[in-house]
Amino acid sequence: MEGTMKVAVMTGIGKIDYETRPIPQPKAGEVLVKLEYVGICGSDLHYYESGRIGGFIVEPPFVLGHEPGGTVVEVGEGVTHLKAGDRVALEPGKTCGHCEFCRTGRYNLCPDVIFFATPPVDGVFSEYVAHEAGLCFKLPENVSTMEGALIEPLAVGFHAARQGGAEAGQTAVVTGAGCIGLVSMMALKAMGVSRVYVSDVMEKRLEKALELGADGVVNARKEDTVEAVNRLTGGAGCDLVIETAGAEITTRQAIAMTKKGATIVLVGYSATGELTLPVSTALDKELTFKTVFRYRHIYPMAIEAVAQGKVNLKGIVTNFFDFNDLQNAMDQSVSDKANIVKAVVKIS
Repeated sequence: MEGTMKVAVMTGIGKIDYETRPIPQPKAGEVLVKLEYVGICGSDLHYYESGRIGGFIVEPPFVLGHEPGGTVVEVGEGVTHLKAGDRVALEPGKTCGHCEFCRTGRYNLCPDVIFFATPPVDGVFSEYVAHEAGLCFKLPENVSTMEGALIEPLAVGFHAARQGGAEAGQTAVVTGAGCIGLVSMMALKAMGVSRVYVSDVMEKRLEKALELGADGVVNARKEDTVEAVNRLTGGAGCDLVIETAGAEITTRQAIAMTKKGATIVLVGYSATGELTLPVSTALDKELTFKTVFRYRHIYPMAIEAVAQGKVNLKGIVTNFFDFNDLQNAMDQSVSDKANIVKAVVKIS
């Protein structure tokens, strides 16, 4: 396809401008996707606010956005499983395919991954993107491209639940009721976990957790989380904690409120990258710690869960913004975190 497209570019800390760039041409094995929705992720906000996450440093001009859904408009040579008109969710990371981690199926750990909106790779706050066809997953008729955009964060939730060995009969706690906390809670429920409780300090987020199927919530600003979980579990403690807040206090709470032999999955990144924890308690309980880095082999099952009605992705969205209003969308998402649980940008 010939022509030009609009691209939203981060030109400095807290600053979004627009550029006109050529529409990319799909290479062999790629498809050209007309983007319709892109979610605003916490990592986008970190880059927008501070220009970095750990060792990943933005050097403007840079394009944010890595949660896309859209429609295929052109296919490159050799692509047979997709055609123009197919609606797709895009998995944002292209891996090398031949390193130790790719060859053993742990491709999310590939050191040479090219991942949307991870410096120096541009993201997809744009009208079109050319992407590896094998990373574009066709959506069923009853799954919208808006939901397709949110398959990316849902994949994190399912990976966390899998890492934790989630299964029927368990009681789990999710610390943090932001987008990742909410999709983790829904993933746990979809995988059959019997009771899932959610803790946070923001009331609106806890209300959203209840709306989406949590069995109970704990406002950590108003009551002691560990005492509340002990009460809810009859003093037994929980089998599994998915820690999404990235805070030392919530990680310490996770160690305190789990029963012996339980599992804690660390998902959230702390502000400093370091935590001081009561390791002796963890040893006495023989706890298992797992961590999460993105996801692997999740998109098909996540899409199916949405198609079957096991996960209500539409329900996590609190705010929609127009593509032309991206500066305001980012500013509001930064300044009003108590009310904006998940914002999605409508590209077209």
